[in-house]
Amino acid sequence: MTDIVFETRDRIALITLNRPDSLNAWTTEMQQQLASAVTAYGTDDTVDAIVITGTGERAFCAGQDLAEITDFTSDDVEGWLDNFKIVYDSILSVPKPVVAALNGVAAGSGYQLALICDRRIAHSGVRMGQPEVNSGIPSITGHFLTQYSLGHSRTSDMMLTGRLLGADEAQQAGLIHKLVEQQDVLAAAMEDARELASKPPLAFKLTKQRMRDLMWPGLLEAFEAALVIDQGAWSDGEPQQSAKDFFTARSAKGSEGAE
Repeated sequence: MTDIVFETRDRIALITLNRPDSLNAWTTEMQQQLASAVTAYGTDDTVDAIVITGTGERAFCAGQDLAEITDFTSDDVEGWLDNFKIVYDSILSVPKPVVAALNGVAAGSGYQLALICDRRIAHSGVRMGQPEVNSGIPSITGHFLTQYSLGHSRTSDMMLTGRLLGADEAQQAGLIHKLVEQQDVLAAAMEDARELASKPPLAFKLTKQRMRDLMWPGLLEAFEAALVIDQGAWSDGEPQQSAKDFFTARSAKGSEGAE
């Protein structure tokens, strides 16, 4: 099974994270594939807009695949963050609309992926947020993107507790732009992307470019801070131990079910 699926439907590029058994948690390879595809779609005259979604009903993207970071050391952090920087910049820089079709939970870097999209369409069962603190991982870029959207008070609540917002609260805060029935999320996102693509292309491109230019210096500073902070966290070993504890608990639960 391919972990990420690329297709084009009626001039809309559809990118589907395709690991439903892992809540569509994405790997470094998936992230690199997504960034390359988004950049290519930006110059593809047969594509007017991009929609990103996940397979299944449980998750849009649960964030980083924890299996990849179980044996991380502080030496691995810089390359890991550089990879995310490329992914985020590809979406912010592409001159075409990018719409997130939130079919389920968006957490961690999956939540950040949703936030950097131009629009977010969801259903009432969706939850979204930044639970990294509960996994021993400092939330730095997620903090910036949330505060950029919501302000300090709500951001500190989310970052320090790691709680996920329900769809209604997320919509009231402005993180979700439209709520539809669960079965209609993808179709609504495709229609939303098509509507944005109908705008005068130069005006859309220049407006989006200006939005990226205003956000990028702060996000770049967050990545620079994350390098120092995350290296400290990985040197301590807390994130790795949290990841190992997660897999130990999941294995024990599976064994109990087998009995």
